[in-house]
Amino acid sequence: MSSYLRVLRFPDFRYLFAGQAASVIGDRVVVVALALYVTRVTGSATDLGLVLCAQTLPLVSLLLFGGVWADRISRRRIMVGTDLVRGALHALLAALIFTGLVRLWEIVVIEAAFGAAQAFFQPAYTGLIPQTVPESLIQDAKALTESMANLGFLLGPALGAALVLTVGAAEAFSFDALTFFLSALLLRRVYARPRGGTEPEPVLRSLRAGWREVRSRPWVWVTIAVFAGAVLCVFAQWYALAPLIARDAYGSAGVFGLCESAAGVGAVAGAIAALRWRTRRPLAVAVLLTLGWPLQTGVFAAGAPLALVVGCSVAAGFGFSLAMIWWETALAYHIPPGALSRVSAWDWMGSLALLPLGYVVAGPLADAFGARTVLGVGSAIGVLLLAIALLPRSTRELGPDPPS
Repeated sequence: MSSYLRVLRFPDFRYLFAGQAASVIGDRVVVVALALYVTRVTGSATDLGLVLCAQTLPLVSLLLFGGVWADRISRRRIMVGTDLVRGALHALLAALIFTGLVRLWEIVVIEAAFGAAQAFFQPAYTGLIPQTVPESLIQDAKALTESMANLGFLLGPALGAALVLTVGAAEAFSFDALTFFLSALLLRRVYARPRGGTEPEPVLRSLRAGWREVRSRPWVWVTIAVFAGAVLCVFAQWYALAPLIARDAYGSAGVFGLCESAAGVGAVAGAIAALRWRTRRPLAVAVLLTLGWPLQTGVFAAGAPLALVVGCSVAAGFGFSLAMIWWETALAYHIPPGALSRVSAWDWMGSLALLPLGYVVAGPLADAFGARTVLGVGSAIGVLLLAIALLPRSTRELGPDPPS
């Protein structure tokens, strides 16, 4: 609690934190609401994969440009604008669902525009957090924001499932829209301190400069490459196939929301642990902890007892949460401030590059081999890929402190 209070005494961080606290809960509501709504209306994993791909493809395609602009102009202005756009898009989708006239292609178009706005928001957000607290408190700020993100991860899926299965999907998307508008309002009160900077230059040259920062550090580019494969084999298959597997193997698609909420419990615990846990080799320990992620999806695919699946979900959330905090803190400490948003964009783009493909192939592969088989094989591949992330010496030896 003392660590929380230490970072919350900075007004700029408080407003940023409060806005994202609301927004992240809405985002997690929509992740589950979208999956359950499309599954209930069409009953097709292929259709759900198409919608998820439509959101992810523009996100991946535009992230690098989002990183360039976030290192050039006010990160706060970018975040306010993209919050307003995303709020309007999901308000429109809620209205269409409420009228009962929504069609699949309209959901695809709206989610594609949503993903495009997200591509500009995410690098700006990553770069803005270190500007709202002193250098010595960056990990505490990351831990607190991750705590709230994971609280949203805990509450959002349960709330999303409850809204869709009882009241309706329109209410879920309306709730998300309101959280974006609230976030934009609070962000207008953030006046972050200067931290680094970059001289204006042509876009392609700026992109190449960001790539040089990535490729000069094996601990960065190897981790990004490994997670690109893991996202393809594990993450995409989970969100495209888990609702159907839950319905068929456990009797209710709502079990998918239960697993997401259980992971949220673990994630909140992991973020709280990050306030105190300082390890000498944070990236090496982070990679080991993330092995719980593909192991959890493998246990789910095997149709294991629900209590075991829920326990594994908690462990996976705990490990992934800690890993994300240590990873983003390492980037903030070891990447030049004026290039942080661009490197963050390369991180997000690289990690998500294969996600649209994963969403597209999930349905056809499930039709051919069975959803549980596809998820199980993907989980095994994910374990092998994450083990590769430990090969670079710099990953195993990178310390917790900024370079002197």
